[in-house]
Amino acid sequence: MAYTYIDLFCGAGGLSLGFDRAGFRNVLAVEINPGFAGTYQKNFPSHRLVIDDIKNLDEKRIRELTGGKRIDVIAGGPPCQGFSIAGNIGRTFLEDDRNKLFREFVRFVEILKPRIFVLENVAAMATHRRGETLRTILDAFGNAGDGYRVQCRVLNSADYGIAQERRRTVLVGVRKDLDTEFSYPDSTGVTRTIRDAIGDLPPLESGESSSIPNHAAMRHSAQMLKKMSYVKDGGDRMDIPEELRPTSGDVRKYIRYDSKKPSVCVTGDMRKIFHYEQNRALTARELARIQSFPDDFIFVGTSIQIQQQIGNAVPPVLAEKIAEKVEEALKHAEISQSKLYRK
Repeated sequence: MAYTYIDLFCGAGGLSLGFDRAGFRNVLAVEINPGFAGTYQKNFPSHRLVIDDIKNLDEKRIRELTGGKRIDVIAGGPPCQGFSIAGNIGRTFLEDDRNKLFREFVRFVEILKPRIFVLENVAAMATHRRGETLRTILDAFGNAGDGYRVQCRVLNSADYGIAQERRRTVLVGVRKDLDTEFSYPDSTGVTRTIRDAIGDLPPLESGESSSIPNHAAMRHSAQMLKKMSYVKDGGDRMDIPEELRPTSGDVRKYIRYDSKKPSVCVTGDMRKIFHYEQNRALTARELARIQSFPDDFIFVGTSIQIQQQIGNAVPPVLAEKIAEKVEEALKHAEISQSKLYRK
């Protein structure tokens, strides 16, 4: 019998895809954004998806939606914006209104008491306010429901055969009554470059489309095309002649991917980061490949919505590796329980 999981703040479904691939069975997914939910519905038609603000789901509704099933895992990546010092003076992480959605994740854990939870968030969570924020989070889960033993580690996608430098905090909590431990997946020791991930896709000119789903190039202005033509493989805005060079804006823009390295972190706006050899930004399919989504995973929505869906997602390959280690911990708990009963 498959272990069960819930995906909160599911977005396009990177976590769900990873857990499904590892053999878990989805009981419920929750997403507030209808555009993101459209992609989830298209790719997971058999999952029970609720498109609503998670704060609207009270305990009665949560229990109705889960149908009294045992929930083995709650997974999700609640948006938490309260990691900057500005505007947060004198308030703890949990007191900051920007982190209400984190508290909603804790509430689901308190109500359903899953055997394990997995929470993914930005790397800054681990070091914010010299560790004070993390201690607050650990305390919240330690007191939730029956209480959880919580581990925290910052994982880099590039360590797991994914063609992207993407560092994220992954918290894993094991219910205190379970005789088991969770261990994070080991690095594969294999480095994949961006060329490894997308090099076989057909080349495109600015504004050109293809028959491959989501592989269509955005249309750039003549001025932008001229600027990017100067930027070499792995180069940046300093390759652009001074009279054309942008003098302000994000320094992470007007750069060209380095074909010999993993991609920079994929975000919701990659329009001013250029293909390593073609004069254009990457297509949604290329960004999805970098995030380790398969080509049969179809994204729907406007171009900016799709970029946001891809940029916000947990890479499915990493999610699957985490899910496999969660399964190991759950199986060990069952073995320990059966030994106890035999005594």
